Amino acid sequence: MSSIYEIPINTLQGKPIHLSDFKGKNMLFVNVASKCGFTPQYKGLQELHNFYKDSLVLIGVPCNQFGKQEPGNANEIQNFCEINYGVTFLMTEKIEVKGKDQHPLYAWLTSKSENGRKSSSVKWNFQKYLIGKEGEFIDYFYSMTNPTSKKITKHLI
Repeated sequence: MSSIYEIPINTLQGKPIHLSDFKGKNMLFVNVASKCGFTPQYKGLQELHNFYKDSLVLIGVPCNQFGKQEPGNANEIQNFCEINYGVTFLMTEKIEVKGKDQHPLYAWLTSKSENGRKSSSVKWNFQKYLIGKEGEFIDYFYSMTNPTSKKITKHLI
């Protein structure tokens, strides 16, 4: 088992994100896409971010692996999110969440041997992974789970 806090990833603008800066807060990772049936969940994600901003770091992770539904470059993704959904939460660089080029973050999120709790596979855009305040894996939620669902928020109190 390794620590999620040691995994390097960059912002959408290419600047390093130090996940260790978020110790003491929950983290919710969501693989996002601009041209997906679940894209309107950006609204709920932003609501979650606004409501729990003192105890939750919401991190959008653009990915183009499902139906090629995130074809944009960093500027296009950022503009789409800001203009259409008023997104102010953290967005990472576009990565691969499965397969041979899977980013180390998603290797940790989807592998019991890495996260110590549960293995999973990313089925589609807007799958959600919740990490606790001490970096512990809590659970994952499929795309159909609304971001403001009690399934998620019950862990944020």
